[in-house]
Amino acid sequence: MQQVAFDVIVVGAGMAGTSVAAELSERCSVVLIERESHPAMHSTGRSAASFIPSYRANNPALRLLTRASGTFLKSPPVGFSEHALLKTRGLLTLLKGVSPQASQRGLKQLNAVLEHSIVELPAADVKKRLPALSNEWLSAAWWESDVHDIDVHSLQQGYMRALAEHGGRFLSSQHVQPHWEQGAWHVPIDGGIFSAPIIVNATGAWADEFAASAKVKPLGLQPKRRTAILVTPPADYDSEGWPLVLAYDESFYFKPDAGMLLVSPVDEHDSPPCDAQPDELDIAYASDFAIQALDGLVINRIAHSWAGLRTFAHDSTPVIGFDPTAPGFFWYAGQGGHGIQIAPATAKLAAALISGDDNSAELNDLGFCAEWVSPARFF
Repeated sequence: MQQVAFDVIVVGAGMAGTSVAAELSERCSVVLIERESHPAMHSTGRSAASFIPSYRANNPALRLLTRASGTFLKSPPVGFSEHALLKTRGLLTLLKGVSPQASQRGLKQLNAVLEHSIVELPAADVKKRLPALSNEWLSAAWWESDVHDIDVHSLQQGYMRALAEHGGRFLSSQHVQPHWEQGAWHVPIDGGIFSAPIIVNATGAWADEFAASAKVKPLGLQPKRRTAILVTPPADYDSEGWPLVLAYDESFYFKPDAGMLLVSPVDEHDSPPCDAQPDELDIAYASDFAIQALDGLVINRIAHSWAGLRTFAHDSTPVIGFDPTAPGFFWYAGQGGHGIQIAPATAKLAAALISGDDNSAELNDLGFCAEWVSPARFF
């Protein structure tokens, strides 16, 4: 069997694996390997595709990775994509049931760490921005202007194109079972063997399973299922310009999506790694919340429903770095629902850690500490 040597093997062609493989391809030889027939079949392809700086902003690692990624997403390199990667959407967080004191306290905490301030709108202004909002849910709300839709397809394709342009290779439909031998990781593939001193575990919900297959200790990562549905809005809604709308208690969110409304009950159910499917009860919850929140909405049928897995470490912080007990084994997992919006910065960070190049200057300037995301915290 023919053996082909690379500097790095990246396993998993979701957004995480694709972006880090593209970054690495500028400075070393890299191959990206995917089990499915094409990239981004699981979590990446089922994302709500939103860039929200305030999302879990109390976690400094997530906050700074989001901020650094925003720079890339708002102004990508020349030639990266034919289309803008972001479309301004804005976020209304409905404050139903929240006391003024609690609202002001939360707002102060967020605005102390965010680049762009959130403001509180009175109920009358909320109604102007969202005329269809029902009286049941009408309340004061936080308004976050620096929230955008992400063109996930263009972002993924931009990284795939960059990988190819820099000489990186991509193989699909390969079930990878790596083993360490004589100072390198060896991966049998159809017709041969790939080897490299470094292997990147970017397998998403399967990250612990992949580690175990390589005889590396799993870290206790937990995939969690989240459901979303698409429903048809009434013809008189004119909903395309609506913001993303989130209940403060995170019981639901909804947003316009290509002439439809995307609704989620913001569920988080522990799940094994799998091709996640929506549960009928979660679909019902999503429908019920949407009907309660929007006047005139009648759901006779669900146009489409799906579920995706969001994988978490025990501290809800990503895992990015070399395993302290397994030579050349690099963890790139546990993004926990942030994977798309932090992809540019995490890819640069991972590539810097792997290659030894300091190409994550923006993160350094922001005060980011790589130990926050290191797998060494598990040992």
